[in-house]
Amino acid sequence: MATIVSMTPIVINVIGMTCEHCANAVRTEVRGLPGVTKVDVDVASGEVKITAAQVPDDEELRAAVNAAGYELAR
Repeated sequence: MATIVSMTPIVINVIGMTCEHCANAVRTEVRGLPGVTKVDVDVASGEVKITAAQVPDDEELRAAVNAAGYELAR
């Protein structure tokens, strides 16, 4: 029998995104973190919703957002 894992989304805020290119850069970097299965980005609010089997720690999130060229607000 398969084990079902409940994945509660993590919400972070990113400063500096202004377009879909920005969203794609953040999405790509965050999606590369271990355990991340889905990343939804709302450019207008700066909200990034992350679904992950393994919760990334704050430093991993900050590094991924910085690598995309933006700043983590949380």
